[in-house]
Amino acid sequence: MIKTLAHICIFSKDLTRSLDFYCGALGLKRHFDFFKDGALFGFYLQVGPGQFIEFFKADPAVEIRNQRIHHFCLEVEDIDAMRDTLIRRGVEVTAKKLGCDQTWQFWCKDPDGTDLEFQQYTAQSSQLIRKNCIVDW
Repeated sequence: MIKTLAHICIFSKDLTRSLDFYCGALGLKRHFDFFKDGALFGFYLQVGPGQFIEFFKADPAVEIRNQRIHHFCLEVEDIDAMRDTLIRRGVEVTAKKLGCDQTWQFWCKDPDGTDLEFQQYTAQSSQLIRKNCIVDW
């Protein structure tokens, strides 16, 4: 059911510095951007085929201590089947929705409270066509 680790999400206090480090120092490639209220809010960097690191601007009012990784995401072959399997096992899951990146997704928490995102790409997914998206949350 699970195809691969799709991405991890990291909160960044300074998106410019994060871009410089991950693209400049490490050589990763910028894949697409997220915008909120007309300003850069985050971006995807490609690590390998179909594998990414997602960055979002950290809320300056919230102190980031040791928990910089916000969540991780697993790409699945059939999002409905995965969601149904988890529900049958008694796992509380969110509703399936089409994200602003045009990718199907739903969420749950692991036993320790870590957020897990499950996603299934569509033909219009930003991850596949490299189209920037407007954050709607």
